[in-house]
Amino acid sequence: MADGTRRRRGRFAPTPSGSLHLGNARTALLAWLQMRAAGGEILLRMEDIDKPRSRAVWAEEILRDLAWLGLDFDEGPEEGGPAGPYEQSRRTGLYEQALEKLAAAGLLYPCFCSRADLAQLASAPHGLGSEGPAYPGTCRRLSAGERAERTAAKSPSLRFALPEREVRFVDGLMGEQRFPPGAGGDFVVRRADGIIAYQLAVSVDDAAMGITDVLRGMDLLDSTPRQLLLLEALGCSAPAYAHVPLLYGPDGARLSKRHGAVGVAALRRSGVRAEDVVGCLAHWSGLLDRPEPVRPQELIGEFELACVPKEPVVLDAAALQRPGSAV
Repeated sequence: MADGTRRRRGRFAPTPSGSLHLGNARTALLAWLQMRAAGGEILLRMEDIDKPRSRAVWAEEILRDLAWLGLDFDEGPEEGGPAGPYEQSRRTGLYEQALEKLAAAGLLYPCFCSRADLAQLASAPHGLGSEGPAYPGTCRRLSAGERAERTAAKSPSLRFALPEREVRFVDGLMGEQRFPPGAGGDFVVRRADGIIAYQLAVSVDDAAMGITDVLRGMDLLDSTPRQLLLLEALGCSAPAYAHVPLLYGPDGARLSKRHGAVGVAALRRSGVRAEDVVGCLAHWSGLLDRPEPVRPQELIGEFELACVPKEPVVLDAAALQRPGSAV
């Protein structure tokens, strides 16, 4: 964990596969406030490693939206910095080096399971909720000869072999977390198409960028034990993690475009004031008793992670149509 002797460094790391919505913006605000309140540094990292899903136009829009909200960054795609580049698509050399190190330690194996094979796991018991069904280790049990034969016919993905021990950590908001041995099953670190998987890229980047604190959405809580194991295997220190419950629409589903005017860019273009949006985000995060116009800098002295609700925040339809309109 972070040792407390170096300056704290946090990050906000969006994926440019669509518009920044209010849930993303809330996470960005909280991660920004956590570091500003601690006198630390906040980085922006564009997680565009999955090129088929990522678009430069979305990345540009996200940068505009964050600036409009009043969130500034010490390092990032526009600011530059000593830990750059700050786009994952330009950091593939680091990921390949990490794969070589893991392979040399005997922690990786090729997997030849197709999507159809994996789809059949849907009815199997889940090891990690948001990560989907646990992989049963089918290809882990193949002999060297079987692997060679299958590799000649098909490009495999690479999986990280989980150790048979419990993983535990203390979440900054949710408290102690414990995951049993093998929870979620062995996971992919490089896809069959050659794309580096999220788990490896984010772990390598957090270590290389000196990140001491990760504040992110609850949907990524189940990824944490995997990243802890990767960081340990790579000989890197792990950051302190805090996972904040998500924003949900009136239907009880995670906030998305179907819930109305939840895109920050759409709100910006419609004439909503940035300080009204920030006020709503702060209210939904337990930092304000009611929505009121406020700039991020005005919230620094009010920030306490303990104030953030530990349960999902369900928004009503009126709150989603035009945040801040009732202020």
